[in-house]
Parts: sequence; C-alpha cells; structure tokens
Amino acid sequence: MRSDTIKKGVERAPHRSLLRATGAIERESDFAKPFIAIANSYTNIIPGHTHLDKVGEIVRQAVREAGGVPFMFHTIGVDDGIAMGHTG
Repeated sequence: MRSDTIKKGVERAPHRSLLRATGAIERESDFAKPFIAIANSYTNIIPGHTHLDKVGEIVRQAVREAGGVPFMFHTIGVDDGIAMGHTG
C-alpha cells in the first residue's frame, strides 16, 4: 500500500505516534489497513457547502466500515454567488 511509506518499520515509529495522536488510529490493526484521504470543502460561509460537514462524516464512517482508515482534510470552497460582481 502507498500509505505503508509512513507507517511501516522501526524508523517510522515517530510517524505512528503522531498518527495515533490524531485519534484516527483506533487500534494497532489500523496500521495494516489502507489510509484514505477525504477532501471536503465544507465552510459555513457558502450556502451550498454548509451541509458538507455532515456529508464528510458519512463518508468517513463509510471508509471505516469498508476497512480503511479515513483522514479528512479541507479544501477551498468557491462560491461565485458571493465572489461575482466585485474585484475583492
């Protein structure tokens, strides 16, 4: 697995400790599972994105149930309804 790069071997012990500190690692066996990144553009300033926190949690649970270890990260949400009509 590509995620083995940061989780396998004695030299990766510091990496594993930081991963445990995230709370995403629930048990030692999680290190044998694939790590799955979830990009989420949730923000509370864009009306069409305000529900994505809940959608992200559903996706996170689905990844866990499918045998992966989910890690969510946020990305920029663009709303042309707010951004249109001005230079700023």
